[in-house]
Amino acid sequence: MVNVLAVFVCGLVLVSAAQLKDGDVLQDYQRLTGLRSLGVEFAEHFRNASLTDLDLFQSRIPSQDDLLCLEDMAQFMQALTAGKLWALRMIDAWGSIPSGLLYGNIVDLGNFDECIKISNEITSSHSINGKYCFLKLSIGSLPQNVALLTNSLKIASCFPASCSAAIMDLFLEQLMQQLFNSGSLSMNIKEASCQTSESKPWDGMTIFTVVLLGLMGTLVALCTLYDYFLCQDQSSVPSIVKICSARSSSRTIFRIVDSKSNPNVISCLDGIRCMSLFWVVFGHEYIFSLLSPNINTLNMISWVEQPFSSLIMHGVFSVDSFFFVGGLLVAVIALRSMEKSNGSLNAPLMYLHRLIRIVPVLAVAILVYMKFMPVVSGGPLFAGGYTGSAVCESGWFWTLLFVQNYATSNICLAHSWYLAVDMQLYLISPLLLIALYKWGKKAAAGIVVLVLLVSSCLFATMMIKKYSLVLTNLSADTSANKKLYFATHRHAAPWLIGFLFGYFLHLNRGKKFQLGRIAVWSGWVLSLAMLFTSMFALYPATQWSAPPLSTLEEALYYTLTRVGWPLALCWIVFACMQGHGGLANSFLSSPLWQPLSRLSYSVYIWHMFMLEVNSKNTRTSTYFSDYTVMLKFWSDFGFTVLMAYVFYLIIEAPFGGFDNLLRPKVKSKAEPPASQLPSLETRKTEDPKKTNTQSESSADN
Repeated sequence: MVNVLAVFVCGLVLVSAAQLKDGDVLQDYQRLTGLRSLGVEFAEHFRNASLTDLDLFQSRIPSQDDLLCLEDMAQFMQALTAGKLWALRMIDAWGSIPSGLLYGNIVDLGNFDECIKISNEITSSHSINGKYCFLKLSIGSLPQNVALLTNSLKIASCFPASCSAAIMDLFLEQLMQQLFNSGSLSMNIKEASCQTSESKPWDGMTIFTVVLLGLMGTLVALCTLYDYFLCQDQSSVPSIVKICSARSSSRTIFRIVDSKSNPNVISCLDGIRCMSLFWVVFGHEYIFSLLSPNINTLNMISWVEQPFSSLIMHGVFSVDSFFFVGGLLVAVIALRSMEKSNGSLNAPLMYLHRLIRIVPVLAVAILVYMKFMPVVSGGPLFAGGYTGSAVCESGWFWTLLFVQNYATSNICLAHSWYLAVDMQLYLISPLLLIALYKWGKKAAAGIVVLVLLVSSCLFATMMIKKYSLVLTNLSADTSANKKLYFATHRHAAPWLIGFLFGYFLHLNRGKKFQLGRIAVWSGWVLSLAMLFTSMFALYPATQWSAPPLSTLEEALYYTLTRVGWPLALCWIVFACMQGHGGLANSFLSSPLWQPLSRLSYSVYIWHMFMLEVNSKNTRTSTYFSDYTVMLKFWSDFGFTVLMAYVFYLIIEAPFGGFDNLLRPKVKSKAEPPASQLPSLETRKTEDPKKTNTQSESSADN
């Protein structure tokens, strides 16, 4: 996750915001709103100014770059006076003081494309090109509700590309003195916010990424053509062709398996996984929308107080659902395999299979996020490329070692923290599996004690460190909260409860429990009560006027909900398997979930790429509302699924097929051959966002 705390931080700067009152509009604000477009003000001030009048370099001797900038500025002013189109476009591309300032509209993006497309040839060897930058207009006094959000405005500017931000600061300093003659207002530009039409040359890693994707795509294309035109009998397709063929991989993705034909399939897990995946992506869509330039930013204050916002704030439960499903399937599949092999469990081979499934996709994702995003995207907010580029440059290896949740506070691919926690829990699974196989219910009791211990650890950590994850209680420094959020022990309880429930299902496979109507209704009422309590118990505390919760109250909430949520899921799965699911089972067990469930790992890995690309591509400020976010979600999710499908074909499926070739071939008379079932168990054990359709022949041995 790009960390749900981003939503909290966004709310933090608004927490004390008061309603605008008469008399709050101060002198600087009145003068600010009286300005024309800043581009026009800039042009009017410097149109007839000479270099002597400017006197920009009092403290140093100008460099060659400085002189070139001044020469281009002189050419620009002359062209502007003469009414040349390119010069008028350079002024026209500037932003203005945003309208709706008192409504939280603090960003004006100007016209990015108009600016960077400016290119006027002065001589055969020199042209004046446009340079798009953000200037920061700092204001000493603003209305109270806006000042609590920010004390500066972000406005687009456009000037000759030969001018550095440092030189433009000198121009802007003179402009501010001319307009206001006041120390309470200032303008400055940072070079990091600037962009031109000139793209950076590809470095070695970018070339490697493009070549790698090209080679894998070519291999898949050739195998697909061979499969389609030369292989009439699918049973005789060579193994290398079968694992790399898009035709074969697509059949695996879109194959609908009838759960009634295989009693080992837990169909409702597909629906739980897909609904949790929707929740994760939807929550991240909100984070990007909240942090985007919005014309109604102050509406976030009232949005936080709405009941619907609790679904976004508590999106962490969607991840707990993944942990629950992951623990359940690790236990069910591994115990089934151990039963067939008389208790034998090859832990090193388990780890190897998992790494083969997960690491290639993750490694390619790091490369694509870092190096390929600037190639395929661009926009006024895209200066610097991918948000985590610097972090990935220095700490990509922590992510591939699956220790990023402890090794660093800034994670390369921020949402990959989940993979680290899941891997760390998977590392201890052989010990738990062997204990369950040898000592049965005694070992299960020990795991119950372990759940209590990790829950007590979470409670004690929050009490001693006085951590708070409630919006209205947050401090400005969120680093400690991030450490708690990423910690394995915070998410261990759902995984362990899922693991124990998997053991329960293994012991009672094929058994039909006779439950009365009262027992069934009681189970559903308690389950739904735990789910809705987990999501909405803190709703009263999210009101700005509500008194802050005590550390004890918060610690109890976060400790108990880590246990209550997976227990509620236990009942849902149990009821669906026993025929007491009703409409819930019909919905969650629908075969329509199966294709998306098989793509869920790829969707999880790539959804942040699509969200960031689309967010930074925006050319204008947007209007924040639940409806607009929902529209963007469905658009982004659709493109994410398409992207996940492509990368599944060229990365995940070939490596997954190679992993299958390494597995022992064990057939069961009670089940159809593995070739007739999608080999998806291993993907599930590597990542709880995989499909649960399982065959015993694909179990880890």
